[in-house]
Amino acid sequence: MTTTKKLLNGSDTAVIDALKGLVLTYGHLQRLDGSPQIKVVINRNHDKSKVAVISGGGSGHEPAHAGYVGEGMLAAAVCGDIFASPSTEAVLAAIRAVTGVAGCLLIVKNYTGDRLNFGLAVEQALAEGLMVEMVVVGEDVAIECPSPIAGRRGLAGTVLVHKAAGAAAARGAPLAEVAAIASRVAGAVATLGVGLTVCTLPGKPTSDRLGPDEVELGLGIHGEPGRTKESPLPPAGDLVRRMLVQLTSGPSFRLKADPRVILLVNNLGATPPLELSVVTGEALTALRQEYGAAVDRLFVGPYMTSLDMAGMSLTVLSYDLEDDQHREGWDELLELLDSPTLAPGWAGACGGRIAVPGPYDPSSYGDVPAPLPPRDSDIEVPPPPEVEPEVEAAPPSPSPRRRESSCSSSSSSDEEETVPPPPPPPPKSKPGEVFGRCLRAAAEALLAAAPALDEMDAKVGDGDCGSTVASAASAIVRQLDAGEMALYAPATVAMQLARCIRNTVGGSSGALYDIFLTAAARQLKTGPIYDVTTQDWAEAFSAGLVAVQKYGRADVGCRTMLDALLPARDALVASLDTGCDAAAAAAAAAGAAAAGAEATRSMAAMAGRSSYVPAEVLAEVSDPGATAAAVWLRAVAQALQQQ
Repeated sequence: MTTTKKLLNGSDTAVIDALKGLVLTYGHLQRLDGSPQIKVVINRNHDKSKVAVISGGGSGHEPAHAGYVGEGMLAAAVCGDIFASPSTEAVLAAIRAVTGVAGCLLIVKNYTGDRLNFGLAVEQALAEGLMVEMVVVGEDVAIECPSPIAGRRGLAGTVLVHKAAGAAAARGAPLAEVAAIASRVAGAVATLGVGLTVCTLPGKPTSDRLGPDEVELGLGIHGEPGRTKESPLPPAGDLVRRMLVQLTSGPSFRLKADPRVILLVNNLGATPPLELSVVTGEALTALRQEYGAAVDRLFVGPYMTSLDMAGMSLTVLSYDLEDDQHREGWDELLELLDSPTLAPGWAGACGGRIAVPGPYDPSSYGDVPAPLPPRDSDIEVPPPPEVEPEVEAAPPSPSPRRRESSCSSSSSSDEEETVPPPPPPPPKSKPGEVFGRCLRAAAEALLAAAPALDEMDAKVGDGDCGSTVASAASAIVRQLDAGEMALYAPATVAMQLARCIRNTVGGSSGALYDIFLTAAARQLKTGPIYDVTTQDWAEAFSAGLVAVQKYGRADVGCRTMLDALLPARDALVASLDTGCDAAAAAAAAAGAAAAGAEATRSMAAMAGRSSYVPAEVLAEVSDPGATAAAVWLRAVAQALQQQ
């Protein structure tokens, strides 16, 4: 066994230190003096003319219990050591501190130590002339037939009792009414928990009771074993449905048909929000689909934890039970749960939000997605340019040419020779035909280079550079084959290419090429629609790289694709400035890109996953992203040279 690391000053001061931090965080909270024996947090603003609701128990269940102190919930929380009941002296101190003429209600989870210590404090407070009532909550359904002495354990459902009773007290209800509300809620709630790991007490070794593939069903909140253990862990949906069957069909809690319910999905301490959301969705769907339930309120989060336990519990509260319960009072209960509170641990009505579940589709029981806003699939495509029909010229007449004699004694009459006409001019390319050849060449070159790029990336990254660019290249080829690109309008094609990459390529490389093409398209839109010059292309190329640098924050020397693209831009601009044609300028750019990619072997990576790779490993290959850029630039240059 190993000891789990904890952010504590010491295991023996953990509870006191945590309570000090809590009261320093929230101005309405205050500790009673007398620590370490007395660990009580009170609402310093409690109105003693109203009923004081008090709860407590062992620590380690945060935010319970001190996190529920505040107007509209608890007036005081009595905290024991971790998983240990507080002393009678501490409970009595809390009662004396917050109880006025209206009296107080103690809400106690059903554990022997809590019942005894809180019960003894009640008797002593009564002897002092204070008005005190106590409600014990035991809603655990893991044990079908519990001992009549021990009874059912109090779990996360206790928090709903806190909230209902605290809200009633805040409204000025008398003690008898507050106690009656607490009792009714406590009798109409059921909880079942599941653990994926065992919690670890500060300073204690981590338990190996659960193996990596095992799960416990029906466990408590103090690290005690569950009722059953199984392996492997079933899918979340299957597990939730099994839990709901046990929750809703036991001897103490059996739902009627089509009930109105409240659902609490409790994080036992270390369950990620992602997993808790999966569980919540499955529970909502199952309750609606299989029980016909109307889920009137939904609470999700860490309400009653067990230190660092990975797991969750489901709590169902309903007045539609197959016993003497009746629905009267349900709407009042919803109002009590919806009422605001200053208790920092309660997340139900935070910021005035009522904890009503989101809408769902009654036919599928799934969520109702909002329609997507108009996308760039509606890229405005200009009509093709009007091409003037070629006028078939009349064949030129042979040109007579006088041929002179090669010698001086030749005949005085000159001979005439027929000269053949000049060859006809080559046929004009269709608008965008050259552009299309360049795009296809670049895509096919990337497809051919994909295996080698993946092999390079496996040494310095995550091994998917080739497959990533191949995804984009395949999509481009498909669109070219389908005639879906307006090749005659370069700005439009740049937008179509950006969309194509956006829809097929993930990760940073996809985003960077998307940024590059989007910015290039914006630059091209400032010029002519059809007759784009080589200089226009160079300016668009530069604009795209400026945007990539702005958002990617890389430059030459950072071992990225910019180590190929930026030298290519410089070479392209320099060649055009000296009067080179498009093919020669593209060749110069491709050569600079290849040299830049090769130079990355000697560079320390400053961005991307390669920045975590040792320098000696990086030296084995050039940067895959820079190499890919050099590949498609070389293909474009070759396509231009062949026209």
